[in-house]
Amino acid sequence: MEFLIVLTLLIGFFMTWGIGANDTANSMSTAVGAKAITPMQAVVIAAILEFTGSYFFGKHVTETIRKGIINPQVINNATVVIYGSLAALLSAGVWLLIASYYGLPVSTTHSIIGGIVGYGLIYAGPKIVNWHKLFYVVLSWIVSPILGGLVGFAVFWLIRYSILNTDKPFENAKKWAPFWISLAFFIVGMTFYIKTVHGKDILKAGLFGIAFATVAFLVSKIWMHVHKDSADEYRAVENIFKRVQVLTSCYVALAHGANDVANAIGPVAAVYTAIKGGLSGFMVPVPKWILAYGGIGIAVGVTTYGYRVMRTVGSRITELTNTRGFSIDFAAASVVLVASRLGLPISTTHTVVGAVVGVGLARGLNAINKGVLRDIVISWFVTVPVAAIMAAVFFKIFMHIL
Repeated sequence: MEFLIVLTLLIGFFMTWGIGANDTANSMSTAVGAKAITPMQAVVIAAILEFTGSYFFGKHVTETIRKGIINPQVINNATVVIYGSLAALLSAGVWLLIASYYGLPVSTTHSIIGGIVGYGLIYAGPKIVNWHKLFYVVLSWIVSPILGGLVGFAVFWLIRYSILNTDKPFENAKKWAPFWISLAFFIVGMTFYIKTVHGKDILKAGLFGIAFATVAFLVSKIWMHVHKDSADEYRAVENIFKRVQVLTSCYVALAHGANDVANAIGPVAAVYTAIKGGLSGFMVPVPKWILAYGGIGIAVGVTTYGYRVMRTVGSRITELTNTRGFSIDFAAASVVLVASRLGLPISTTHTVVGAVVGVGLARGLNAINKGVLRDIVISWFVTVPVAAIMAAVFFKIFMHIL
């Protein structure tokens, strides 16, 4: 039993490391690509905020089977939950390592779902999989980047029309930037309440967002009266959005730690609970030390290996400036908020990449590195099947040797 717990913790750490190396990079990639912060500053900020989000805001009760992707009624054996969870974690971790090595941003949620489907199929066959749920996962591959791209394109076009492509860009920035900044913080405030504090009341979420927006508007209005740190008007405008972009990226890192740590610690908690007390249902309590453990794994991942995906999203798809980076962060936060309220299938990773492409397309098709984009899209479509195949193999191995 002690051996199984140690093995679970090691594989769980490997998975959280993969989350940090791949998914966390998305939170800081646009800020790094737009040169709002250095790569070293990005990994330090991301590591601190990811751990904070995981430990203080991570869910204390989590699903052992993510997104209801397989039917728990079919599993009546604690051993299957233990070895299946280990197989899913290991397969997802291996896939994240491979994707990160090539700098490809993939969804950690889809990776763990693929792992769960793989061990479910090998254990009980097609009847265990909720295929309509899996269909929604596949749908998110299409919905997420399209929505992110459309909103990113629209936001950057409006900023360019109202500020950048005018005779007095800095004067117009003083007029319009507080509006964009306060709107961004309204969305950030609402999303923080709903997804990070885990509040269900939409009215309270709205009030939370209004409070964030009001403070942001007042501070930015005061700041506009005293701030112009460059004789170049365009550079001065970019410097306004640079500060805001750092703050929005910090929010994304904090929220990511709170939400996506469940991808790894859910199965870890499942195994821990099954070992300690047998099969006790598919919603399990998560001890604080496991949340902390997951947070440390994510922090180590982004610190040691996150630069590869950060470089792809931040600079290899299209060239970014601070106004473009702000438009991407704004689009991603908006789409995730609206989609979560409407129950639409969404992937934050795919949404961010879609927004990057949308902002790039606002400058024309030639602004996009189509070869890099092709590789990213291929990696999205193979994530679930590759993770499923590896999990099926690992599950069989675990059942025979453990």
